[in-house]
Amino acid sequence: MISRINNFDFLRFIFASFVIISHSYALSGASEGDILSRITQGQMNFSYVGVHGFFIISGYLIFNSLLRSKGLADYYWKRLLRLYPALFVVLFLTVLLAPAVYESAVPYLHNKSVYTYIPQNLTLFFRQKGIDGVFENNPYQHSINGSLWTICYEFSMYIMVSFLFFIRKKKFLKMVVILLFIVSYALTIFHPDFLFGVFRRMALGSGSFYNLMCFFTAGMVLTYLDIQSKKTENILIILSFIALALSIYMGFFIYASYITIPVLVILLGKRSTRYINRLGEVVGDTSYGIYIYSFPVQQTLMYLDMQIKFPV
Repeated sequence: MISRINNFDFLRFIFASFVIISHSYALSGASEGDILSRITQGQMNFSYVGVHGFFIISGYLIFNSLLRSKGLADYYWKRLLRLYPALFVVLFLTVLLAPAVYESAVPYLHNKSVYTYIPQNLTLFFRQKGIDGVFENNPYQHSINGSLWTICYEFSMYIMVSFLFFIRKKKFLKMVVILLFIVSYALTIFHPDFLFGVFRRMALGSGSFYNLMCFFTAGMVLTYLDIQSKKTENILIILSFIALALSIYMGFFIYASYITIPVLVILLGKRSTRYINRLGEVVGDTSYGIYIYSFPVQQTLMYLDMQIKFPV
């Protein structure tokens, strides 16, 4: 059972902030990445940590949610409530406010892409990146909300997890979860193009799917990690951090990251650190909102900056 007083809300807030930092470089047209990218010589950046951190925590919490669910209807209802209300609001506000940053000879209400933007993005899998005439002169062109690309992968993980509901034997379930991690790890490292055509028809990238699945299933596997000793937990955190640093320095980060980062995220998240463990109670889980709302806000700021620098 997961303690309700933990650091997960704080970590998700940090991860969402990390994504904003990395996006600020890409959206401004900067030629170099964020400071973490420069320190690690491009092996990872803040967005890498943020997105994968989300998937690790999601794997851990969603799997636990499945184990507590009364049935698949209950499970999927909770998943839909998590994704869709905030998504619909951000899409609706985008279409409503887009005329303020619209630049096209075609009248806004006569633009066909305006009317397809919401329904296509609500499908999750067949995303419409932009509306014709919006942000087309920004350094990062055409994309209104680049953060939405991960949601289809997230929902794919929800579907994958739901099949485990039918496995009743705990030992067999544990074996299947571990096997899912091993398979996703092997495909990510050695065969990222496996079933490329199948994923492409679903508007997914096979390499991205296996990569995110590996972090997601790592979170699931760590559900079974039961460390009673605080000292042992501290040692494992320190060793994981050292291994992560060495992997970056020695060039085998791609092999170690799928183990070291999940261990750090879950062990730090399960803890209950004074003050930061109450973030969720004070402001709620704002990470999803920050994640899906920040990109269009940043694009708008860049649009206004361009208007000031290069007035028509």
